[in-house]
Amino acid sequence: MTSATPILLTPGPLTTSQRTRSAMLTDWGSWDDGFNALTASVCGRLLAIANGTGSHVCVPLQGSGTFAVEAAIGTFVPRDGKVLVLVNGAYGKRLAKICAAMGHDHTVYETADDVPTTPEAVDGLLAADRAITHVGLIHCETSTGILNPLPEIAAVVARHGRGLIVDAMSSFGALPIDAGTVPFEALIAASGKCLEGVPGMGFVIAKADALAKAEGNSPSLALDLHDQHVYMRRTGQWRFTPPTHVVAALHEALLQYEDEGGLPARHAKYARNCEVLIRGMERLGLRSFLPARIQAPIIVTFHAPADPKYRFADFYAAVRERGFILYPGKLTQVETFRVGCIGHVESADMERAVEAVADAFRALSITTL
Repeated sequence: MTSATPILLTPGPLTTSQRTRSAMLTDWGSWDDGFNALTASVCGRLLAIANGTGSHVCVPLQGSGTFAVEAAIGTFVPRDGKVLVLVNGAYGKRLAKICAAMGHDHTVYETADDVPTTPEAVDGLLAADRAITHVGLIHCETSTGILNPLPEIAAVVARHGRGLIVDAMSSFGALPIDAGTVPFEALIAASGKCLEGVPGMGFVIAKADALAKAEGNSPSLALDLHDQHVYMRRTGQWRFTPPTHVVAALHEALLQYEDEGGLPARHAKYARNCEVLIRGMERLGLRSFLPARIQAPIIVTFHAPADPKYRFADFYAAVRERGFILYPGKLTQVETFRVGCIGHVESADMERAVEAVADAFRALSITTL
């Protein structure tokens, strides 16, 4: 990174290591045995993170994480199925929009942006509607950073004999998800989040027997995870042109992930980043939107200053000039902005980010206390 390159305090794309970026300097042939081995290694390592080796399979997919979410809905939900979508933020709403676009019958259960879905609510909804075949859950809602109780909800869904599809985009690799104890049909994540790769590849950790039963469900050719898996298992290759440089970068990022101590170390780093960030922002008079008990150490939403001179675009530009890129808020009822805790950054970077925010407010003559 040059001194002019800002640090991305966002939930993806995010700041990557020099080692990860350097892995993209090699060009790969999509049919090359070496590249096929790289893909297989990536999938094996992703399965290991989820403790799904033997019981689950990893299906990689070209495109952003949303491509993989749509692929999972299309592949696992039968055409006459019905999805209960659990919503407490923008990405839950997006999942419902995907269901609607694909013509899937679905129902939405929505709570406020700062209220996690409860297993008791899911229990009641599933008992009341036997037409529901699948439940869609956002584990960590990137629009706020709220953490939903995945293990408890998964247990309820399993008890009712329904299938669970988990959007773990912002949690996989940093928050524990054990496929051996948390029942799900599909868990979706991507290369450019907590694994600290670059964007461009989604993947689905799928229960092997559930994927085997999903043949013919998908209304899409490119997003058919069953077909993708069968083809890759038979040939070792991707069906269509793979994101070769993205795969190489993710492979290198996974090697670093393991070198650094795996999920416990990654979680600890992000937790430190989050703690330093929130404590520093509190000193500036800025309140986080969520209480600590439901705040995942991935991205933090802060209430914007009440000063009428505050404009996010001006604030964003001022902080960027000082070396950091933030995200706008995703809430419609209150003015907020978001700061990511993930990526190749340490607590010292978070301390400098707080200083940059304070300096930006001074330059803009914005009062925060």
